[in-house]
Amino acid sequence: MSTDSDGEIELEYGLDDRPPWLKSVLLALQHVSVMIVPATAVAFIVAGEVGLGASRTAYVVQMVLLFSGLATIVQAYGVGPVGSRLPIVMGTSFTFVGAAVTVGIDYGLGAVFGAILVTGFVVEGLIGWQFKRIRPFFPPLVTGLVVVIIGLYLIPVGMDYSAGGVGATDYGAMHNVGLAALVLAVAVLLNLFTEGVTRLLSTLAGIAVGYAVAIPLGVVDFGPVGSAAWLAVPRPGAFTPSFEPVPIVTFAFLFLVSAMETVGDMSGITAAEGRPPTDTEFRGGLFTDGLLSSIGSAFGAFPVTSFSQNVGIVNFTGVMSRHVVGVAGVVLAVLGFSPKVGAAVATIPSAVFGGAVLLMAGMVAASGARLIFLHADLDRRNMVIMATSIGLGLGVATTPGALEGLPKAAETFFGEPVIMTALTALVLNTFAPGEQSPLFDGQSPEATSDVADTSVSGDD
Repeated sequence: MSTDSDGEIELEYGLDDRPPWLKSVLLALQHVSVMIVPATAVAFIVAGEVGLGASRTAYVVQMVLLFSGLATIVQAYGVGPVGSRLPIVMGTSFTFVGAAVTVGIDYGLGAVFGAILVTGFVVEGLIGWQFKRIRPFFPPLVTGLVVVIIGLYLIPVGMDYSAGGVGATDYGAMHNVGLAALVLAVAVLLNLFTEGVTRLLSTLAGIAVGYAVAIPLGVVDFGPVGSAAWLAVPRPGAFTPSFEPVPIVTFAFLFLVSAMETVGDMSGITAAEGRPPTDTEFRGGLFTDGLLSSIGSAFGAFPVTSFSQNVGIVNFTGVMSRHVVGVAGVVLAVLGFSPKVGAAVATIPSAVFGGAVLLMAGMVAASGARLIFLHADLDRRNMVIMATSIGLGLGVATTPGALEGLPKAAETFFGEPVIMTALTALVLNTFAPGEQSPLFDGQSPEATSDVADTSVSGDD
């Protein structure tokens, strides 16, 4: 996709553009199809590990979909100071899986949801509230590196899905690799060699073709669809929350990770316009992460955060319309009220989803690299910062066992690739000799704050 002199990609639809309704729905379904499997997979994994029954598992999955949809709508349109008003799709992140399983087994799921209730808005709300003060520490060099590492550490996830999913009896089988390759090939070919609606829906088309081929191969399991209910109403207090110190501290660390991921994802989104997010966008996006996660925990939903693969879709298709993402939020919320429909969508085989994730993860990393190249000088100082940050981030991502000798809390904290990359870049950029990376095209923090006051028009 071509770019102009300011680094913008060639957008088919800008931030406030409204595509025709049919096209908007199809584009929204493309976003949903890419994120629904990993979002619901978090609930299935945790529920299975802690021994929840089928009905309670279905309920947790339902809540994940419902609050992913509500949070996506809030991000797209905003409610007062909450919401970035950017095309950010929200869902449950794999960042929280390990801690949710461990805490769920040791303390019960009530302790998991109690910790989320306390730390969600406290941690991310505080970061969002004070982000204008701390923003000078997050120039494009730092946020760009966060975007890069998010994309890079998603690539092994995409490969695992492409092989059939970790633990699958047919992991690495030819039919799995072939399905993933088919999805990837269809999406790339349509994006590069066609125009109009086929290019815009290239990722959805790839998933649809892969799914259609997977059915006669016998790798689509329709069993969960038949056993799922048509309608289920959310109820607060489904899991009685409890408040334990260790789970609270653990989830506070993980919400810091979530905040950094959201900062990176917002930077990846606005990189399509050749700019970083404004203070208002940063603050509203972080408020949404924390507030909706805390509210959702009262109903039995795991934390919601921005989904990086959907950032890749925005950059891959050139469709930045927040109204398209708003429609995707409505679709997710509707699915959250109908477990049967959600179960049908979740029958997408892992390999089909993996082909799309590989493409989206690469696009996320590429958008972060573009943010760095456009707004940071690639001198010796910044190259050393980039090399050290990415090296340490990928190191803990690919070899997590290297930190097993640390105390458990430190292992959890420093074992997160986003935290390791972001903290390394932040510290080095702050204290290394030489001129720091500017916030945006050489502007001062005050000048960038002025942009924030004028570039966001307010509630839609």
